[in-house]
Amino acid sequence: MEGVGSALGPLFLLILLGAGLGRWRQPGGDFWPQMERLIYFLLFPAMLVSTLAGADVGQVPVARLALALLGALGLFGLLLWRLRHRLRLDPAAFTSTLQGALRFNTYVGVAGAAALHGTAGTTVAAVAVALLVPMVNVLCVISFIAAGTLGTASLGRSLGALARNPLILACLAGIGLNLSGIGLPGWSAATVELLGRAALPLGLVAVGVALRPAALLRIDRGVWVANLIKLVLMPATVLALALLLGLDPVSRDVALLFAALPTATSAYILARQLGGDAELMAALITGQTLLAMLTLPLWLKLVG
Repeated sequence: MEGVGSALGPLFLLILLGAGLGRWRQPGGDFWPQMERLIYFLLFPAMLVSTLAGADVGQVPVARLALALLGALGLFGLLLWRLRHRLRLDPAAFTSTLQGALRFNTYVGVAGAAALHGTAGTTVAAVAVALLVPMVNVLCVISFIAAGTLGTASLGRSLGALARNPLILACLAGIGLNLSGIGLPGWSAATVELLGRAALPLGLVAVGVALRPAALLRIDRGVWVANLIKLVLMPATVLALALLLGLDPVSRDVALLFAALPTATSAYILARQLGGDAELMAALITGQTLLAMLTLPLWLKLVG
Protein backbone atom coordinates (compact mmCIF):
# COMPACT_ATOMS: atom_id res chain seq x y z
CA MET A 1 0.00 0.00 0.00
CA GLU A 2 2.90 2.35 0.74
CA GLY A 3 4.14 2.19 -2.86
CA VAL A 4 0.67 2.77 -4.31
CA GLY A 5 0.01 5.55 -1.82
CA SER A 6 3.31 7.24 -2.67
CA ALA A 7 2.41 7.15 -6.37
CA LEU A 8 -1.20 8.31 -6.08
CA GLY A 9 -0.92 10.58 -3.03
CA PRO A 10 0.49 13.61 -4.91
CA LEU A 11 -2.27 13.28 -7.53
CA PHE A 12 -4.96 13.43 -4.87
CA LEU A 13 -3.23 16.39 -3.20
CA LEU A 14 -3.37 18.28 -6.50
CA ILE A 15 -7.10 17.53 -6.74
CA LEU A 16 -7.62 18.77 -3.17
CA LEU A 17 -5.59 21.89 -4.00
CA GLY A 18 -7.97 22.52 -6.89
CA ALA A 19 -10.96 22.00 -4.57
CA GLY A 20 -9.53 24.65 -2.24
CA LEU A 21 -8.92 27.08 -5.08
CA GLY A 22 -12.46 26.52 -6.32
CA ARG A 23 -13.94 27.12 -2.88
CA TRP A 24 -11.94 30.32 -2.43
CA ARG A 25 -12.62 31.32 -6.05
CA GLN A 26 -8.97 31.84 -6.85
CA PRO A 27 -8.06 33.04 -9.42
CA GLY A 28 -11.36 34.78 -10.00
CA GLY A 29 -13.42 35.46 -13.08
CA ASP A 30 -13.53 32.87 -15.83
CA PHE A 31 -9.93 31.72 -15.33
CA TRP A 32 -10.73 28.05 -14.68
CA PRO A 33 -13.30 27.58 -17.46
CA GLN A 34 -10.76 29.01 -19.90
CA MET A 35 -7.97 26.87 -18.41
CA GLU A 36 -10.14 23.75 -18.81
CA ARG A 37 -10.61 24.59 -22.48
CA LEU A 38 -6.85 25.03 -22.92
CA ILE A 39 -6.17 21.66 -21.26
CA TYR A 40 -8.90 19.85 -23.19
CA PHE A 41 -8.23 21.31 -26.63
CA LEU A 42 -4.43 21.77 -26.58
CA LEU A 43 -2.37 20.41 -23.68
CA PHE A 44 -3.92 16.96 -23.23
CA PRO A 45 -4.14 16.26 -26.99
CA ALA A 46 -0.45 17.28 -27.21
CA MET A 47 0.40 14.72 -24.52
CA LEU A 48 -1.50 11.97 -26.35
CA VAL A 49 0.12 12.79 -29.71
CA SER A 50 3.59 12.94 -28.13
CA THR A 51 3.12 9.61 -26.34
CA LEU A 52 1.52 7.67 -29.19
CA ALA A 53 3.69 9.06 -32.00
CA GLY A 54 6.92 7.78 -30.50
CA ALA A 55 5.69 4.83 -28.42
CA ASP A 56 6.59 1.21 -29.05
CA VAL A 57 2.92 0.24 -29.28
CA GLY A 58 3.99 -3.25 -30.37
CA GLN A 59 4.89 -3.93 -26.72
CA VAL A 60 1.29 -3.26 -25.64
CA PRO A 61 -1.13 -6.21 -25.89
CA VAL A 62 -3.73 -4.04 -27.62
CA ALA A 63 -6.22 -6.82 -28.47
CA ARG A 64 -6.30 -8.27 -24.95
CA LEU A 65 -6.37 -4.82 -23.36
CA ALA A 66 -9.31 -3.89 -25.61
CA LEU A 67 -11.14 -7.10 -24.71
CA ALA A 68 -10.79 -6.43 -20.99
CA LEU A 69 -11.72 -2.73 -21.07
CA LEU A 70 -14.28 -2.59 -23.87
CA GLY A 71 -15.82 -5.90 -22.84
CA ALA A 72 -16.56 -4.63 -19.33
CA LEU A 73 -17.74 -1.26 -20.67
CA GLY A 74 -20.16 -2.87 -23.11
CA LEU A 75 -21.38 -5.34 -20.49
CA PHE A 76 -22.36 -2.69 -17.95
CA GLY A 77 -23.75 -0.34 -20.60
CA LEU A 78 -26.06 -3.13 -21.80
CA LEU A 79 -26.92 -4.16 -18.23
CA LEU A 80 -27.95 -0.62 -17.28
CA TRP A 81 -30.07 -0.30 -20.40
CA ARG A 82 -31.83 -3.61 -19.69
CA LEU A 83 -32.52 -2.56 -16.08
CA ARG A 84 -33.64 0.99 -16.86
CA HIS A 85 -37.33 0.29 -16.10
CA ARG A 86 -36.60 -1.59 -12.89
CA LEU A 87 -34.42 1.27 -11.65
CA ARG A 88 -37.45 3.59 -11.97
CA LEU A 89 -35.35 6.56 -13.03
CA ASP A 90 -36.74 9.28 -15.26
CA PRO A 91 -34.94 9.65 -18.64
CA ALA A 92 -32.78 12.58 -17.53
CA ALA A 93 -31.65 10.79 -14.36
CA PHE A 94 -30.98 7.56 -16.27
CA THR A 95 -28.61 9.26 -18.73
CA SER A 96 -26.65 10.81 -15.84
CA THR A 97 -26.53 7.47 -14.02
CA LEU A 98 -25.16 5.82 -17.16
CA GLN A 99 -22.53 8.55 -17.57
CA GLY A 100 -21.59 8.13 -13.91
CA ALA A 101 -21.18 4.38 -14.37
CA LEU A 102 -19.27 4.40 -17.67
CA ARG A 103 -17.28 7.61 -18.06
CA PHE A 104 -13.81 7.94 -16.54
CA ASN A 105 -11.53 10.82 -15.60
CA THR A 106 -8.79 10.70 -18.22
CA TYR A 107 -6.47 13.13 -16.39
CA VAL A 108 -6.40 11.00 -13.23
CA GLY A 109 -5.95 7.82 -15.28
CA VAL A 110 -2.95 8.95 -17.31
CA ALA A 111 -1.34 10.69 -14.33
CA GLY A 112 -1.84 7.58 -12.20
CA ALA A 113 -0.38 5.27 -14.87
CA ALA A 114 2.68 7.51 -15.20
CA ALA A 115 3.13 7.64 -11.41
CA LEU A 116 2.88 3.85 -11.09
CA HIS A 117 4.88 2.67 -14.10
CA GLY A 118 6.62 5.66 -15.69
CA THR A 119 6.92 5.76 -19.49
CA ALA A 120 5.61 2.20 -19.91
CA GLY A 121 2.51 3.10 -17.92
CA THR A 122 1.96 6.29 -19.91
CA THR A 123 2.15 4.35 -23.18
CA VAL A 124 -0.42 1.75 -22.07
CA ALA A 125 -2.61 4.56 -20.71
CA ALA A 126 -2.51 6.39 -24.05
CA VAL A 127 -3.59 3.18 -25.81
CA ALA A 128 -6.38 2.76 -23.24
CA VAL A 129 -7.57 6.31 -23.93
CA ALA A 130 -7.55 5.62 -27.69
CA LEU A 131 -9.69 2.52 -27.09
CA LEU A 132 -12.09 3.89 -24.49
CA VAL A 133 -12.82 7.51 -25.43
CA PRO A 134 -14.62 6.78 -28.74
CA MET A 135 -16.72 3.96 -27.28
CA VAL A 136 -17.66 5.84 -24.11
CA ASN A 137 -18.74 8.89 -26.08
CA VAL A 138 -20.78 6.81 -28.54
CA LEU A 139 -22.52 4.89 -25.73
CA CYS A 140 -23.40 8.09 -23.86
CA VAL A 141 -24.74 9.88 -26.95
CA ILE A 142 -26.78 6.78 -27.83
CA SER A 143 -28.25 6.80 -24.30
CA PHE A 144 -29.39 10.42 -24.74
CA ILE A 145 -30.95 9.58 -28.09
CA ALA A 146 -32.68 6.43 -26.80
CA ALA A 147 -33.93 8.16 -23.64
CA GLY A 148 -35.50 10.89 -25.76
CA THR A 149 -33.81 13.84 -24.06
CA LEU A 150 -32.42 15.19 -27.34
CA GLY A 151 -34.11 17.34 -29.91
CA THR A 152 -33.10 17.11 -33.58
CA ALA A 153 -30.82 20.13 -33.36
CA SER A 154 -29.14 18.82 -30.23
CA LEU A 155 -28.63 15.44 -31.88
CA GLY A 156 -26.83 17.05 -34.81
CA ARG A 157 -24.63 19.12 -32.51
CA SER A 158 -23.73 16.15 -30.32
CA LEU A 159 -22.77 13.97 -33.28
CA GLY A 160 -20.72 16.83 -34.72
CA ALA A 161 -18.97 17.32 -31.37
CA LEU A 162 -18.22 13.59 -31.26
CA ALA A 163 -16.55 13.75 -34.67
CA ARG A 164 -14.49 16.77 -33.54
CA ASN A 165 -13.57 15.39 -30.11
CA PRO A 166 -9.96 16.57 -29.57
CA LEU A 167 -8.96 13.44 -27.64
CA ILE A 168 -10.20 11.16 -30.42
CA LEU A 169 -8.48 13.28 -33.07
CA ALA A 170 -5.25 13.36 -31.04
CA CYS A 171 -5.25 9.57 -30.68
CA LEU A 172 -5.81 9.14 -34.41
CA ALA A 173 -3.03 11.62 -35.21
CA GLY A 174 -0.58 9.98 -32.81
CA ILE A 175 -1.32 6.46 -34.05
CA GLY A 176 -1.09 7.65 -37.67
CA LEU A 177 2.32 9.28 -37.08
CA ASN A 178 3.49 6.12 -35.33
CA LEU A 179 2.34 3.64 -37.98
CA SER A 180 3.64 5.80 -40.83
CA GLY A 181 7.10 5.87 -39.29
CA ILE A 182 7.18 9.66 -39.50
CA GLY A 183 6.83 10.33 -35.79
CA LEU A 184 7.28 13.91 -34.68
CA PRO A 185 10.18 15.30 -36.75
CA GLY A 186 12.79 17.80 -35.59
CA TRP A 187 11.91 20.31 -32.91
CA SER A 188 8.23 19.41 -33.04
CA ALA A 189 8.84 16.34 -30.81
CA ALA A 190 10.34 18.39 -27.97
CA THR A 191 7.76 21.17 -28.40
CA VAL A 192 4.75 18.85 -28.28
CA GLU A 193 6.27 16.93 -25.35
CA LEU A 194 6.73 20.17 -23.36
CA LEU A 195 3.10 21.12 -24.00
CA GLY A 196 1.97 17.68 -22.89
CA ARG A 197 3.89 17.85 -19.61
CA ALA A 198 1.67 20.72 -18.47
CA ALA A 199 -1.53 18.76 -19.08
CA LEU A 200 -1.52 16.38 -16.13
CA PRO A 201 -0.81 18.68 -13.15
CA LEU A 202 -3.12 21.40 -14.48
CA GLY A 203 -5.76 18.79 -15.36
CA LEU A 204 -5.72 17.38 -11.82
CA VAL A 205 -6.08 20.84 -10.27
CA ALA A 206 -8.96 21.53 -12.68
CA VAL A 207 -10.65 18.30 -11.53
CA GLY A 208 -10.62 19.64 -7.97
CA VAL A 209 -11.94 23.05 -9.00
CA ALA A 210 -14.93 21.35 -10.68
CA LEU A 211 -16.02 19.53 -7.49
CA ARG A 212 -19.29 20.67 -5.92
CA PRO A 213 -19.40 19.60 -2.23
CA ALA A 214 -23.01 20.80 -1.85
CA ALA A 215 -24.07 18.20 -4.43
CA LEU A 216 -23.10 15.42 -1.98
CA LEU A 217 -26.39 16.03 -0.17
CA ARG A 218 -28.16 14.21 -3.00
CA ILE A 219 -28.20 10.47 -2.24
CA ASP A 220 -30.73 8.53 -4.32
CA ARG A 221 -31.02 5.39 -6.41
CA GLY A 222 -29.06 6.81 -9.33
CA VAL A 223 -26.12 7.69 -7.06
CA TRP A 224 -26.02 4.23 -5.46
CA VAL A 225 -26.26 2.37 -8.78
CA ALA A 226 -23.62 4.44 -10.58
CA ASN A 227 -21.18 4.34 -7.66
CA LEU A 228 -21.60 0.59 -7.20
CA ILE A 229 -20.83 -0.10 -10.86
CA LYS A 230 -18.05 2.45 -11.25
CA LEU A 231 -16.10 1.86 -8.06
CA VAL A 232 -16.80 -1.84 -7.35
CA LEU A 233 -18.27 -3.94 -10.15
CA MET A 234 -16.39 -2.41 -13.10
CA PRO A 235 -12.90 -2.78 -11.59
CA ALA A 236 -13.73 -6.29 -10.32
CA THR A 237 -14.83 -7.34 -13.81
CA VAL A 238 -11.82 -5.79 -15.57
CA LEU A 239 -9.43 -7.36 -13.05
CA ALA A 240 -11.00 -10.78 -13.61
CA LEU A 241 -10.74 -10.36 -17.38
CA ALA A 242 -7.15 -9.10 -17.14
CA LEU A 243 -6.11 -12.14 -15.12
CA LEU A 244 -8.04 -14.49 -17.39
CA LEU A 245 -6.39 -12.97 -20.49
CA GLY A 246 -2.92 -13.08 -18.93
CA LEU A 247 -2.13 -9.36 -19.23
CA ASP A 248 1.38 -8.36 -18.16
CA PRO A 249 1.63 -6.47 -14.82
CA VAL A 250 1.84 -2.99 -16.37
CA SER A 251 -1.14 -3.52 -18.72
CA ARG A 252 -3.09 -5.22 -15.93
CA ASP A 253 -2.48 -2.35 -13.49
CA VAL A 254 -3.39 0.31 -16.05
CA ALA A 255 -6.54 -1.57 -17.10
CA LEU A 256 -7.59 -1.86 -13.45
CA LEU A 257 -6.75 1.79 -12.84
CA PHE A 258 -8.92 2.97 -15.73
CA ALA A 259 -11.77 0.70 -14.66
CA ALA A 260 -11.73 2.09 -11.11
CA LEU A 261 -11.46 5.78 -12.04
CA PRO A 262 -14.14 8.25 -10.96
CA THR A 263 -16.40 9.62 -13.68
CA ALA A 264 -15.30 12.56 -15.83
CA THR A 265 -15.97 16.16 -14.82
CA SER A 266 -16.93 16.90 -18.44
CA ALA A 267 -20.02 14.72 -17.93
CA TYR A 268 -21.66 17.63 -16.10
CA ILE A 269 -21.44 19.84 -19.17
CA LEU A 270 -22.80 17.05 -21.36
CA ALA A 271 -25.71 16.51 -18.96
CA ARG A 272 -26.61 20.20 -19.11
CA GLN A 273 -26.36 20.42 -22.89
CA LEU A 274 -28.17 17.19 -23.79
CA GLY A 275 -31.02 17.09 -21.31
CA GLY A 276 -29.53 14.99 -18.50
CA ASP A 277 -29.95 15.49 -14.77
CA ALA A 278 -27.13 17.97 -14.10
CA GLU A 279 -27.56 18.00 -10.32
CA LEU A 280 -27.34 14.19 -10.16
CA MET A 281 -24.25 14.39 -12.38
CA ALA A 282 -22.61 16.90 -10.03
CA ALA A 283 -23.29 14.59 -7.08
CA LEU A 284 -21.75 11.63 -8.92
CA ILE A 285 -18.63 13.54 -10.01
CA THR A 286 -17.96 14.93 -6.54
CA GLY A 287 -18.80 11.75 -4.63
CA GLN A 288 -16.86 9.41 -6.89
CA THR A 289 -13.78 11.63 -6.97
CA LEU A 290 -13.63 11.71 -3.18
CA LEU A 291 -14.43 8.01 -2.78
CA ALA A 292 -11.82 7.06 -5.38
CA MET A 293 -9.13 8.47 -3.09
CA LEU A 294 -9.90 5.42 -0.92
CA THR A 295 -10.95 2.79 -3.46
CA LEU A 296 -8.21 3.28 -6.09
CA PRO A 297 -5.31 2.46 -3.73
CA LEU A 298 -7.25 -0.54 -2.40
CA TRP A 299 -7.83 -2.00 -5.87
CA LEU A 300 -4.20 -1.47 -6.89
CA LYS A 301 -2.96 -2.94 -3.61
CA LEU A 302 -5.06 -6.02 -4.36
CA VAL A 303 -2.91 -6.82 -7.40
CA GLY A 304 0.32 -6.12 -5.54
